[in-house]
Amino acid sequence: MLGMQRRAFMTLIGSAAAWPLAAWAQQGDRMRRVGVLMGVADDAEGQARVKGLQQGLQELGWIEGRNVRIDYRWTGGDATRIRAYAAELVKLSPDVIVAHTPPVIAAMRQASSSIPIVFAAALDPVDQGFVSSLAHPGGNITGFTFVDFQMVGKWLEMLKEAAPGVARAALMFNPDTSPYYYLYLRSFEAMPRSVAVDVTAAPARDTTEVEKTIAKLGREPGGGLIVAPDAFTIVHQHLFIKLAQQHRMPAIYFLRTSVAQGALMSYGPDPYDNFRRSASYVDRILKGAKPADLPVQQPTKFELAINLKTAKALGLQIPDKLLALADEVIE
Repeated sequence: MLGMQRRAFMTLIGSAAAWPLAAWAQQGDRMRRVGVLMGVADDAEGQARVKGLQQGLQELGWIEGRNVRIDYRWTGGDATRIRAYAAELVKLSPDVIVAHTPPVIAAMRQASSSIPIVFAAALDPVDQGFVSSLAHPGGNITGFTFVDFQMVGKWLEMLKEAAPGVARAALMFNPDTSPYYYLYLRSFEAMPRSVAVDVTAAPARDTTEVEKTIAKLGREPGGGLIVAPDAFTIVHQHLFIKLAQQHRMPAIYFLRTSVAQGALMSYGPDPYDNFRRSASYVDRILKGAKPADLPVQQPTKFELAINLKTAKALGLQIPDKLLALADEVIE
């Protein structure tokens, strides 16, 4: 009897000791790994995008630390860091990588042809060679575009409507982080002649060039500014806003948050919604889908924001019909 009790006791102890290992192994099997390579800095703007991705994943049952591990890398638009972090993430062997901004997508494409990549913000991925077509991406890359190029013409139309005196507009971008800027210019060239504004490219590789370019534009009447989507312009949006105010220049941006900081107006897709939607492709890939079978999707949520305080400071009267279209008007 005592022998039977002892054997039962030892069996119980053995089972108890083995249980945590078995449970750990099962948890390890369920834990998936996602890499996130951001083209912007680890600031409020960047964190808001990441939060959109996290919320989207949570809605689909992926909880960080429970069944998914997410490795984040922030490049701040720096080309050297982009290449280094792309190689670093590949070495971690994640199940899928979320890539933000075209330079990051290009670096990830070069770093791996096998790890699934979901881009959260691409501009014409077919033209840039990331995918074969929007409907059938092919390869290991798919995702969500950020700019609908019909929207590009609307920047010019809205800027002219808000500031009728604008006769020349400069499209500002950093050619190092926006090598695809020609896509914007191509869209402007297709604008109807009724919009009587000459658009020129205004490349600026650093803040000193930004200051010189805007100062030059501000010295001549009829100047306007279009700030293109770009990791550089996101990181330095405060500088663009300050200089436009300083030189009393009407400007249109692409981020709604810029208007809250004093920009005249903005029109563009909701970047946070793009990241939230990207979670759906991460989810499908983690469940076995192939990027080649997931069509590239375009933005669905666009926002117009106007700052009337800035308009007043510039001596502008925003038309009622433009105000009626706005999603946000700051008094």
